[in-house]
Amino acid sequence: MAKLFESIGKLGLALAVGGGVVNSALFNVDAGHRAVIFDRFRGVQDAVVGEGTHFLIPWVQKPIIFDCRSRPRNVPVITGSKDLQNVNITLRILFRPVTNQLPRIFTSIGEDYDERVLPSITTEVLKAVVARFDAGELITQRELVSRQVSEDLTERASTFGLILDDVSLTHLTFGKEFTEAVEMKQVAQQEAERARFVVEKAEQQKQAAIISAEGDSQAALLIANSLMEAGDGLVELRKLEAAEDIAFQLSRSRNVTYLPSGQGTLLQLPQ
Repeated sequence: MAKLFESIGKLGLALAVGGGVVNSALFNVDAGHRAVIFDRFRGVQDAVVGEGTHFLIPWVQKPIIFDCRSRPRNVPVITGSKDLQNVNITLRILFRPVTNQLPRIFTSIGEDYDERVLPSITTEVLKAVVARFDAGELITQRELVSRQVSEDLTERASTFGLILDDVSLTHLTFGKEFTEAVEMKQVAQQEAERARFVVEKAEQQKQAAIISAEGDSQAALLIANSLMEAGDGLVELRKLEAAEDIAFQLSRSRNVTYLPSGQGTLLQLPQ
């Protein structure tokens, strides 16, 4: 009986040791990831391991897992424009490593390649591109600036084994002095537009007054000529027209009563 338990114990120990060895000889590579194998005797292997479960030599080989999916990163940079204005720019980058260059990236840069490469090359490219434009052009030609930054940065990143899927300017501001100067310029332009409107309005009112005065003068001249030609007949005509107008207005009033002339009319007035 004792021998049986001893045999079972040895078998359990052997299975445990064997299970531990097998478990240490397996590693998993998740979806969107790749692995680089570091061998203690031969160094970093050139082959890149894909997704799935794989074998390695325990205590001799070690897997280094890399995320090969596109990842975002915001890089803020303070630089100067062509006209020496301070510019605050934030660049948003979607990046991923080139899969077949992962051994070189791990050997020459390390696992934190994005921390070591992206801030430095982004600052370098942004300063070079922004220095070609003055502050006004950075605003009016923002699309051109963004395209040049994207092209130069993509080319620069490729030398380090990185692919940039998207590069965009998400933030662009200027120094306090330039901002205040722009605001003052806008206020001055608005004041100039307001003053021009006032001047144009006064000029229009002046022209209207001149035209009205000329019309009154022409009317007075015509009336004078008519009086000279027709004498008192024109005045009598105007009187008749005025009397006709007054009679029309009074006829519409309910408080006016007409009495025939030359006849005696008794009004039923209350006593």
